[in-house]
Amino acid sequence: MDLENKIAEVIESSSSEYLAQCYDLNQAPPLGAMVKTKDDTDEVYGVVYSTETHSIEMGRRAIARGKDLQTSEDIFKSNPQLTKLFVTDFRVLVIGYRQENNYYQYLPPKPAPIHNFIYNCRPEEVKAFTGSLDFLIVIANARISISVDEVIAACLRHAGRCYSDTDAFLIKAGKELAWLLGNDVNRLNSILKRLK
Repeated sequence: MDLENKIAEVIESSSSEYLAQCYDLNQAPPLGAMVKTKDDTDEVYGVVYSTETHSIEMGRRAIARGKDLQTSEDIFKSNPQLTKLFVTDFRVLVIGYRQENNYYQYLPPKPAPIHNFIYNCRPEEVKAFTGSLDFLIVIANARISISVDEVIAACLRHAGRCYSDTDAFLIKAGKELAWLLGNDVNRLNSILKRLK
């Protein structure tokens, strides 16, 4: 694994999702980005679905500090301790794994271990994983704290940027969604509108 793509560590884990803590404040991947973690045998792939920056002390809130400053960067320059008082966490929905050179678009046999490193997926990895769109059913059926439809659309927009023909990928994804959500036309249309 290359160090430049290492961005976080697993701090909570279950079979279907995990919570990761960023090494750098406010540096979580965007909504819908694909990330991975690796154990001895598997690479576990997931989609970022939620991000939160908070105090390291539970119950302690941030206070406004920029009244006489021009930019938010000036706040951090004037108060360098802030980068040690806050952390950025993000939640990842597990959508599949790779074992030996095979991709499986369903939940892996075991959760990601605590303190496993999290890496941004490179464009070629995103393309290899999203060559099949079977993972969409995992997202569509997820029970998460934000709108699943927003996560589906963000994931497909993110993946589409990794293809030389983004429109062809999104059309293929739209057809897969039509098959998956054909009985729920309003939901399907809502997601398709977000793919633009």
